[in-house]
Amino acid sequence: MDLLLTHGFFLAEDQKELAVMKPYAPLGLLYLSSHLRARGFDVEIYDSTFGSREELFRIIETERPPWVGIYGNLLTRRNVLAIAAAAKQCGSLVVVGGPEPSNYAEEYLRAGADAIVAGEGEVSLEALLRAANFADVPGISYVAANGSIARNAAAPLLPDLDAQPWPDRERIDVERYLRTWRERHGRGSISVITARGCPYHCRWCSHSVYGKTHRRRSPASVADEIAWIMERYRPEMLWMADDVFTIHPGWIERYASEMRRRGLRIPFECITRADRMNERIAETLAALGCFRVWIGSESGSQKILDAMQRGVRVEQVREAVRLLRGQGIETGMFLMWGYEGEELSDIEATVDHVKTCRPDVFLTTISYPIKGTPYYDEVARRLTKANEWSASTDRDLKIAGRHSRRFYQFADQLLKSEAAGMAVEAEAARRGIEETFAEVEA
Repeated sequence: MDLLLTHGFFLAEDQKELAVMKPYAPLGLLYLSSHLRARGFDVEIYDSTFGSREELFRIIETERPPWVGIYGNLLTRRNVLAIAAAAKQCGSLVVVGGPEPSNYAEEYLRAGADAIVAGEGEVSLEALLRAANFADVPGISYVAANGSIARNAAAPLLPDLDAQPWPDRERIDVERYLRTWRERHGRGSISVITARGCPYHCRWCSHSVYGKTHRRRSPASVADEIAWIMERYRPEMLWMADDVFTIHPGWIERYASEMRRRGLRIPFECITRADRMNERIAETLAALGCFRVWIGSESGSQKILDAMQRGVRVEQVREAVRLLRGQGIETGMFLMWGYEGEELSDIEATVDHVKTCRPDVFLTTISYPIKGTPYYDEVARRLTKANEWSASTDRDLKIAGRHSRRFYQFADQLLKSEAAGMAVEAEAARRGIEETFAEVEA
């Protein structure tokens, strides 16, 4: 074995995900595996989603892989560090990649990682497995001989996604994902990506893997993969996991023609931006089998959307929901509390916005600064840590002077009560907002 690939997410340890129970295979790792195996490397995958750290540690100790590659994100820092420590103890070299590690390269390296991959991983990992010297590997950070942190020039992005092999789904237990979905939701789902990257400029959003690029596979390549998935796994639905599935109207039209030509149709859900929706796109999505579109609405206040650099108007969100509803497509809406400059009037504007749109489902979060984003830089001087870096995540950072979490809990209650037409509960939530208005993060 040249490389063992794994990630730090263990479903059994995540109570929120256990309640939702909609797991998807780690496509990033599966793409890395298929790329490297196509070039002759002996790669194994330990999909930790349904596994355990004890089993993973036992495999590392028994197999002693020369390299252990770990995918890390915002929520898996502690587990990634534990896996890295176990691998180092067994004599393996450790390379860490994903959306978070390059933003904390020094911390991960000082904690024991040998190399950190910044950005897209295929080219860097291939070079790393071939190289005799870290200095020859593009896109990595490492500890130099003098003890300083060396950062090599970025690796080139893959120019042709159609030339890449499909993700290595056969190397993991996809059937278990489908079984889990079916047991909880009555239908099994598989994720697919048709593009890499997002060219937009939302200040709170991380672009640490693909930058602000957008590279798209051909409609024929995507249709080929979906035809194979339908034949091989028989899922009841798909999750089109692109950042903005409808970013290119012409591509959507060509993809629909390709699917129609092959007689393929399967229910799916996807994410889009309101400014990438029009009547023709809504009709095409419905014809393809789309049953739900998620929209990053974030706020009902244009002032806050502009502060975020969303590049979308509130009216566009409402029109997108209207167009989708007209085609019988459900809408989901992502909303964010607590962005810089938000006032009570902006919260009320968001409540009114949701009542006007009437999405089928909406999800809220409190804005949190991700290192490497403009939003993080904006509030960096006011950030306080609840715990040591190794025992926390960026979600645990507190922004001094912002309203308390209790305040935003009442904002959530207000939104849900108003959307459900529960006047008494809404009034109680408003009183709670008033009572906690002066509470701020220390």
